[in-house]
Amino acid sequence: MSDLKEKIVESIKKVYDPEIPVNIYELGLIYDIKINKSDVEVIMTLTSPFCPVAGSLPKEVAARVLEVEGVDNANVELVFEPAWTMDLMSNEAKLLTLILSENKTQNRKLKEIGDIRGQA
Repeated sequence: MSDLKEKIVESIKKVYDPEIPVNIYELGLIYDIKINKSDVEVIMTLTSPFCPVAGSLPKEVAARVLEVEGVDNANVELVFEPAWTMDLMSNEAKLLTLILSENKTQNRKLKEIGDIRGQA
């Protein structure tokens, strides 16, 4: 990976999905980064075509890419083919979402126990 591409990836990793506390690169939402001198094109998707940030997330990605020294133009193309699946997530992102899911389940169980004790 070129030095410029590495810097772009690091900048994109500052963008997080609003519903899943994982950056969009680790989520697998970035399909490709094409660099032609100082022009960058990012091909990305969303977890769902109905994602509430469909209008703002690509703009945020473009802004992050433009922050990288050596980038003069950034274009983000939003695609839905191929469709995003959890298989596209990095192992790190899969582990984090698993931990968060387990914590939610434990919190729900603790609340149920508290509710039962409160009724006794």
